[in-house]
Amino acid sequence: MSVLPNPRHESFAQALAKGKTAADAYVEAGYKPSRHHASRLATNGNVQARVRDIQSRVAEKAEWSAADRLAALKRISDASEKEDPRVAVSAISEANKMHGSHAPTKHQHGGTIASVDVTKLKGMTDKELELLERALVQIGIVDGDPSRAGSEEI
Repeated sequence: MSVLPNPRHESFAQALAKGKTAADAYVEAGYKPSRHHASRLATNGNVQARVRDIQSRVAEKAEWSAADRLAALKRISDASEKEDPRVAVSAISEANKMHGSHAPTKHQHGGTIASVDVTKLKGMTDKELELLERALVQIGIVDGDPSRAGSEEI
């Protein structure tokens, strides 16, 4: 289907094709806000046909360009395989990314996170602080101070 003869209808159809709501598309096309009129225009047969046409063209273009990119990567890989294998590996890696083979792995971390209100530590003696540190190291909350590895027992 060709461009709609009414420029505001065309603008409305393009906005709908981009995923805007009828009300937003209606205002974007230059009309005063009216959900009723926006809904009515969205049901217009010519507008609906134009939206389908725009969406199908975009889908075809995206599909075609993805296929083109894969074909180009294959040609690059084939042509450079003997001359410079690194280029071939890079092309294969890009193709894998396009197919989702390099999807990021999800790492979930669980457990508790310890927090200390340092204002409560102010009144503690050095000996008490050392005992607290040892206890925290023993239960694995902190790693300890490596510079104090050879200090005497308390």
